Amino acid sequence: MSDRLALASPPTRRQRMVAPALTIGGLAAATLALHLRDPHQSGSWGFCPTAAMGFACPGCGGLRAVNDLTHLDLAAAASSNLAFVVALPFLVALIAVWTVRRWRGSETLADWQLRQRVAVGALALLAVFTVLRNLPAGSWLAP
Repeated sequence: MSDRLALASPPTRRQRMVAPALTIGGLAAATLALHLRDPHQSGSWGFCPTAAMGFACPGCGGLRAVNDLTHLDLAAAASSNLAFVVALPFLVALIAVWTVRRWRGSETLADWQLRQRVAVGALALLAVFTVLRNLPAGSWLAP
């Protein structure tokens, strides 16, 4: 009976780092692909269903923004998708903090209320961005 109740040993550093390594590797591969195959060419990555319906979603222009950033053209990236360019440093910081915590084995759970507030705030900002970029007054935000 005592064998069945044995506590599982804590994960090793190698086990803890699998998810960050796969995440960062996948993002790096996608970024390289977007650098090599230009999304500015019509149809090079398929067609956006929301653009086909006549409006720009908050992600429209995101592929072009990544391509522009890989060519160090910040102005073109901001023109493609300003929300993505503004959010990118925060996303990189979140991934870095997550990776360092996993490396150290000191992963702490953030306050759920804080996570919820941040998520609701981010979704609200994306909703406002989406509405604005589809109005004539906000056409400068459109991709």
